Amino acid sequence: MIYVDDHRPAHVHVIAADGEAVFILNCPDGPPELRERHGLSLKTVNRIQKELANHLSALCPKWSEIHGDF
Repeated sequence: MIYVDDHRPAHVHVIAADGEAVFILNCPDGPPELRERHGLSLKTVNRIQKELANHLSALCPKWSEIHGDF
């Protein structure tokens, strides 16, 4: 999730049934970097981080559309 009233640097909030994590995207080239996690296992966080890396080409332009520069 990218919140419209959020702050820089470009980041996303990933919310799951068992917790959440925040990843700095390091746009435009990545790699995403874990900023914080609550309740998620490291295994889950690593899987999410890999998936985010695969979607930077969509996430970074969306962040820029909402907030301007990264």
